[in-house]
Amino acid sequence: MIDIKDIQRVYFIGIGGIGMSALARYFKFHGKEVSGYDKTETPLTKQLVNEGIPVHYEDDLALAPKDAQLIVYTPAVPKGHTGLAFYQQNNYPLLKRSEVLGAITRSSFNICVAGTHGKTTITTMVAHILRHSEYGCNAFLGGIAVNYNSNYWSHENDTCVVEADEYDRSFLRLTPDVAVISAMDPDHLDIYGTPGAMEDAFIEFAGKIKPGGTLISKFGLPRGKELKAPNHFTYHLQNTQADIYACNIQMQHGTYVFDVQVKEWKLANVVLNMGGLHNIENVIAAIAIAHRLGIDDEKIKAAVEAFRGVRRRFEYVIKTPPTAGEAGKGLTFVDDYAHHPEELRALITGARGLFGSMKCTVVFQPHLFTRTRDLADEFAEVLDMADEVVLLPIYPARELPIEGVTSSIILDKMKNPNKQVLTKEQLVQWIKEVKDPSTKSGNGWLLITAGAGDIDTLVLPVKQIIEK
Repeated sequence: MIDIKDIQRVYFIGIGGIGMSALARYFKFHGKEVSGYDKTETPLTKQLVNEGIPVHYEDDLALAPKDAQLIVYTPAVPKGHTGLAFYQQNNYPLLKRSEVLGAITRSSFNICVAGTHGKTTITTMVAHILRHSEYGCNAFLGGIAVNYNSNYWSHENDTCVVEADEYDRSFLRLTPDVAVISAMDPDHLDIYGTPGAMEDAFIEFAGKIKPGGTLISKFGLPRGKELKAPNHFTYHLQNTQADIYACNIQMQHGTYVFDVQVKEWKLANVVLNMGGLHNIENVIAAIAIAHRLGIDDEKIKAAVEAFRGVRRRFEYVIKTPPTAGEAGKGLTFVDDYAHHPEELRALITGARGLFGSMKCTVVFQPHLFTRTRDLADEFAEVLDMADEVVLLPIYPARELPIEGVTSSIILDKMKNPNKQVLTKEQLVQWIKEVKDPSTKSGNGWLLITAGAGDIDTLVLPVKQIIEK
């Protein structure tokens, strides 16, 4: 096994991925020479370059460093990548991202958050509470924390907060002291084959918890009784049968105030400045972990109130609710990473709960041909919750097209007649043709963009058109 502490030069194939970039920042922080490849330039890769990490965007062997001592790659790299093939054929040390993360955290106290949705937000909330309260941690996040504009930070406290990714069974490389399982809905069936096989992997993940460790799982998970741990607690938004739940929830202009009940302990008047009831559920799991670590109640509350969210997790792009006497003039624009039917359900339900009188338009970019094919019925059902839906073409990511699988298979299953498929260019033109977005309906307009592909590149252009 490679001792990563002895490595001086590291090269990343797929460095622009959110998990890969966190590892690149880790090695850079520890004084290593870091460089990488990705197929497209993004705001994140530009940021890495500004931090002193060279990135190139051509699959050109001349640009691939021959003196690299470790090659880190993502399973999402397409077959036939010439750089990866070169390193494989010439016996360079190659590790998947998950293997590197497992090696880094082998000897630390680890808080690992898993789940088919919710994990990025919970991981970021936990790491933020530990940082804001000065408890301290090393954070490896699957999203950009708005408070710190980063997905990685370091601290002398040997506690690691890690997003545990179920894709490619990556999370089975980790050894948690505290683990969270937020959801086990069917996903990544291109990897697992069946929902049962995916659930087996989560049960195996729970089995990785160290002796004396703790599992905090969502109450009511399928096969939840098969999740075993030395200490096991359940959480839920408001179900009092769970060990941890929220109560006395109040909504105040997109902000929530509530209490958290954890067995014999209660934290009153918690303020969360983040939309979506599902985010109350996410934060109570994070609060339970902070309490278990012995962090002071007032420090927990101060940290939660200061939390500004995760980029593309119920992120407010524009938030102008109607003022008194001006009904119909409000406009709220929310951007979110939701790419699974249950994530979309939580997003739309949460947004409509806060801005229910506004006309709700969802612009959704399906992610992966296999996911679209396998879950088309579920996507159609959830998208019917909106007043109006625009579907973009499927973002392929690592996949090749599948004959007959397009965004239209979702569209054709929807019952809502207010639906259409547009290209990204057509969407921008459609937004321009909306005469006055704030009066798209008599009660204002709630615009939601969602997806895990490159739909985020449209957020700024759409915002600029609306603001004009």
